Amino acid sequence: MEKLSRSDLYSLEEYASIRSDFRAQVMSHKKCRQVHIGDHATLYFEDRLTMHYQVQEMLRAERTFEAEGIQEELDVYNPLIPDGSNWKATFMIEYVDEEERQIALMGLVGIEDCVWIRVEGYDKIPPIADEDLQRSNDDKTSAVHFMRFELTDEEVSAVKSGASISMGIEHPGYHFEIEPVSQNIRDSLAYDLD
Repeated sequence: MEKLSRSDLYSLEEYASIRSDFRAQVMSHKKCRQVHIGDHATLYFEDRLTMHYQVQEMLRAERTFEAEGIQEELDVYNPLIPDGSNWKATFMIEYVDEEERQIALMGLVGIEDCVWIRVEGYDKIPPIADEDLQRSNDDKTSAVHFMRFELTDEEVSAVKSGASISMGIEHPGYHFEIEPVSQNIRDSLAYDLD
């Protein structure tokens, strides 16, 4: 999947005029790219459109219009765009109550390594988690992790041919499976594979 460049972005003025429609488009798109794994964990699969939106929102919030600042945002978010043989996701542990969340995070140390995806007919694919920086320690994990799931050529071919996709978490403090994910999510993820 092609990375974003400065020429793909709207100026701050252009973005202000289309923001509402663009946001609606992205929110609709994101519905096909999130998988709730149980009540408290969600994988939000990123792609070029979700990252385009993220960059535009950051530039807007920070009122960035200089080339250097724009490039810094692209450098931060382009790595979250799939490369054609992988899926990239933001993994979130979600509890409404902050105290409950803090307690849960202490009991879920290492959960980022226990998430998996499976293409029908193949073994579970473990994540490569938090490549940019460590988000867990011995006492607790973070509520947000970034993950990459690398597929073999055979798995890519199987997905493109319609194979189902399952996901889950196997952690002593949190165990849940989804077999398979819905067709619209499967099809959206298949599109990420070149």
